[in-house]
Amino acid sequence: MSETNNVVFKGLKIVTWVIFVGLCIEAGGLVVNFICSLYNPEFVANLYQKLDLSEMYTTSKSAFFSMYSFILIISILKAYLFYLLIVLVTKIDLSKPFNSFVSKQISQISYYTFSIGLLSYLARQVAENLQHRGYNIDMLNQFWADSQAFILMAAVIYVIATIFSKGVAYQEELEETV
Repeated sequence: MSETNNVVFKGLKIVTWVIFVGLCIEAGGLVVNFICSLYNPEFVANLYQKLDLSEMYTTSKSAFFSMYSFILIISILKAYLFYLLIVLVTKIDLSKPFNSFVSKQISQISYYTFSIGLLSYLARQVAENLQHRGYNIDMLNQFWADSQAFILMAAVIYVIATIFSKGVAYQEELEETV
């Protein structure tokens, strides 16, 4: 591997770690918001991202729990997705990238990416339904604004995973014939 590729790959590892830490902080902040909003709704305006859904909580607890469940699940899945990516970039051997571990890891990444996209799309549809019923959900749109991008990205990653699985099969076949 050339020196330029090595530097770029190390840079990607650092960026992956930074994004992972940021997503973990976001997920942790949202969990704290959720717990605080249940026990002390007056304090919510001072918490992470000022995600104040106390009005929704007093109006409809089922709407509150459904929206917050979507938010928490999506943020935790995003953090886990980057954890899988960290495992991939730390364990991959770039001199022999076509192995079963890399193939399985890329497949898992595509499945989690699709899950995030699908849940984000579903959450957006539920939020729009709640908005038609008079709920203020403008502050929630940031959590699922990129649902189509995740679905498209999952398709691209799935194609790459399929190519890797075929590459592993061909490499194993080649090693058996030699």
